[in-house]
Amino acid sequence: MAILAVDFGSTFTKGVLLADDGSVLGTAATVTTGTGTGGVRGVRDRRADILDGYATLRSMLEVPDDAAVHACSSAGGGLRLAVVGYERTVTAQAGHRVGLSAGAKVVHVAAGELTSAGVAELRAARPDMVLLVGGTDGGNSDVLLHNASRLAKAAIGGHGDHAVPIVVAGNVEARDEAVAALEATGRPVVAAENVLPQIGVIAPESARAAIRAAFLRHVIGGKGLSRDPAFSAMVEAATPDVVLRGVEVLASVEGGGDVLVVDIGGATTDVYSCLTPEGEDATLHKEVVAPLWHARTVEGDLGMRWNAQHVIEAAETEHLLGMGAGTGTGADTLRAYAARVHERPASLPVDEGERHLDLELARLAALVAVRRHARPAQPTESPRPLANVTTLIGSGGVLRHTDPAGRAHVLGAVLADHAGGWKVPRAASATVDTAYLLFAVGLLADRAPELARALAAQVTSPPT
Repeated sequence: MAILAVDFGSTFTKGVLLADDGSVLGTAATVTTGTGTGGVRGVRDRRADILDGYATLRSMLEVPDDAAVHACSSAGGGLRLAVVGYERTVTAQAGHRVGLSAGAKVVHVAAGELTSAGVAELRAARPDMVLLVGGTDGGNSDVLLHNASRLAKAAIGGHGDHAVPIVVAGNVEARDEAVAALEATGRPVVAAENVLPQIGVIAPESARAAIRAAFLRHVIGGKGLSRDPAFSAMVEAATPDVVLRGVEVLASVEGGGDVLVVDIGGATTDVYSCLTPEGEDATLHKEVVAPLWHARTVEGDLGMRWNAQHVIEAAETEHLLGMGAGTGTGADTLRAYAARVHERPASLPVDEGERHLDLELARLAALVAVRRHARPAQPTESPRPLANVTTLIGSGGVLRHTDPAGRAHVLGAVLADHAGGWKVPRAASATVDTAYLLFAVGLLADRAPELARALAAQVTSPPT
């Protein structure tokens, strides 16, 4: 039986059609709404339906009627998560890291007891979901219970079916009481194990699963992306969560070598790393919040279309604008191009000059995103140890649709970023997921492990 893997994105919907032995039968992409006028994000044309693009995709790939379909989604802006914790440098920070690893865009972090002003700030961030954390197991429970009581009464996203779901992943000894307080006012709640069971230990798995469950049950169907319930039934996870799982499989196929992935999208630039700790990192808990060795960061201000102008602003802050761009790419020219594509997010380069400008936007987005991923989250923490990365993988349409020289321009800049405040890989090879397979690997990882591994091997060594 053929397998169709689908990624509903903010701008484009991508598909991979597979045989049951893992061989790729075809790949395709189409504008997400299927209307040719742009993606689905923010205010949407209510006449458009995300399944319009899906129907186009099936036609392009000539998908058999009996094909098994597995899908993920980052459409509608993806999963917007707010974290409410105890101390900003401890449980709130742990919740932030777990939220990113679960495929969420963290739009707000609150620490300490929520006040009326704090609730107003949380509401203004417009989260799709709240991750409520606080206290180690057996530790402080007052803040967790106070915040649960506040959230129970707050009209975040509305009430009833419109209420924002809350995942409770704090002190297990206070968890049931916190859940009861939320359920008493009809808030949708999912309970998980503590993300920070003790100082120096971070446990993301249970909270990641709970976030995924709440995303599927309460969020994906509530974004107004489709009038057809088939869309909600089809989607199995948020795309970034699936891609991280795919990177984990790829790292195992690569013989345990450290892997770094840079996914340059229309709305965000995501960076994933799967690392093997060495020496003290493997045995000692040197930091209050332990690092996640399989981690993702999302840069919501770095996108090739929706946030093109913010790429320019971030590059200026990093003193990157105009450095390494090559002849003919002045800062003013790049600014003007970024403003144009920001206004027309479904636009594609029309000539060689625009293709060069697109690659320069991608180079800047990749550099800034990797710097943020690698640098320590707090001044007291260590940077991510990326020096042992053996494989750098680029993803995103801008890299898939350019030539080897264009890919080298973008990924080579990352590997040569010695002035970026992080230790660049000592001996890494760079490649591009040209067929966009990593998300499909992640979708299959737990239901068909051998098939996923066979597909992962084709990411870095595609069949000729």
